Amino acid sequence: MKQKTIHIICIVLSGMINLGHIKLCAQGKRIVVDIKGSGDFISIQAAINSLPDNSDPTRVIFIKKGLYAEKIFIEKNNITLTGEDRDATIIKQNIARDEWRCNHPDDWGVATMNINGNDITLENLTVENNYGFEMKGSREVECPLDSISHKHIITDNGHQMALRTILATRLKAIHCHFKAFGGDTVSPWNVDSGMFYFKDCVMEGGVDFYCPRGWAWAEDCKFFANTGPASIWHDGSQYPDSKTVLMHCSFDGYNGFKLGRYHRDAQFFLINCSFSKNMADKDIYLVPTANSIHWGRRVYYYNCHREGGDYTWFSNQLPADIKANDISVDWLFKNKWHPQGN
Repeated sequence: MKQKTIHIICIVLSGMINLGHIKLCAQGKRIVVDIKGSGDFISIQAAINSLPDNSDPTRVIFIKKGLYAEKIFIEKNNITLTGEDRDATIIKQNIARDEWRCNHPDDWGVATMNINGNDITLENLTVENNYGFEMKGSREVECPLDSISHKHIITDNGHQMALRTILATRLKAIHCHFKAFGGDTVSPWNVDSGMFYFKDCVMEGGVDFYCPRGWAWAEDCKFFANTGPASIWHDGSQYPDSKTVLMHCSFDGYNGFKLGRYHRDAQFFLINCSFSKNMADKDIYLVPTANSIHWGRRVYYYNCHREGGDYTWFSNQLPADIKANDISVDWLFKNKWHPQGN
């Protein structure tokens, strides 16, 4: 019955998809993207555009090795993008968010990977915003949406998003590399219902380069600070239960890099994490802000260690009603989502 339903959907889309792709869809096979021309598409976005908005089961787009100079938009649900090789399957764009916002009213399109669909999985990919790596120094640009000066100074370490979500939830990234020189590299933003899962990923950038909102889990991930006054950030201001958990993660960066900060209600759990000797003796800190912090400081550590010696501020400290063994993916997402099992 399910195969018949998929076949009907494909027939309806016959005006947009050629017969070969209808057959692919009907048989439930993955779509192959190869920039060299040996797949079904040479463009990742074209492959995404070929799909209906919703489907069960998950649609898989397999991306062969190559450099894909594309800005990706995902507004559909239940899609997996799988690269052939993380280090050799690269999606890259050059975007300064501050410049983008001079000509656009919102953040849709500000990142290399822009997601506004649910149940999206990214696997074995490098997603890069290379603005700060290529455009060194500062420059002035016209900014028509700025009602005061109509000009902005764009710096090489400003906001440079590799991944930006809007209202998406249930996003998974497994064995991916998210890369930028400046800030907000990985921005899964949905403070109301966002649930985000990162496993075995590398993330690098500037200030707040991992900055989830809502509920986020990162496990076995490596974080590297290229620049900036903080590496991680969290916004859990909508609900007191929102939190970001970092399990078995490692942190490194320039000499004197700082671990994290917040300027909205936040909740951090760092469990079994390791820090390089380059990390500054500076706890996750509250930035001076006009925002009201309703639930106080909520920064928790357990079994974390630093190369060259531990700092006292990340000694074991968990809420009295939570044990380290309680902290799991199911606990974080309150059994609403099981990303490890689907």
